[in-house]
Amino acid sequence: MKPFDYINSINHTKDNLMRNSDNDELSESGYIPFITNKTLSYFTDTLFYSNEINQHHHADNKLQYEYLLNSIRPKKRFAKWVKSMDSDDLEIVKLYYNYSTKKALQALAILTPTELENITTKVTRGIKHEHN
Repeated sequence: MKPFDYINSINHTKDNLMRNSDNDELSESGYIPFITNKTLSYFTDTLFYSNEINQHHHADNKLQYEYLLNSIRPKKRFAKWVKSMDSDDLEIVKLYYNYSTKKALQALAILTPTELENITTKVTRGIKHEHN
């Protein structure tokens, strides 16, 4: 089983994948609470269930899964995962100002495109000259 099979069963199909499995240990080990809870946290109607089960992270995977399966109303839910921003602009700001990722993200939020272009030009010229 894939982690998103469990999420789909919680959200939509309501099939208990751990009860219907021939090998309970294998099906329980395929359930990844972090991925499930992160996915459910994107929706207002499932956020509190996700938070509640996070507070009981020590419970068995099967108990966590069955709580969510039986508590959340069936509905098709889909959201893209939020991923960290790995951009060239971020790296250039980090290099130019010698900032951490957090500080560079703050700087990127206030830099104009022209300022960013000037910084990029200065940084890339410096890199080209270092290699010669």
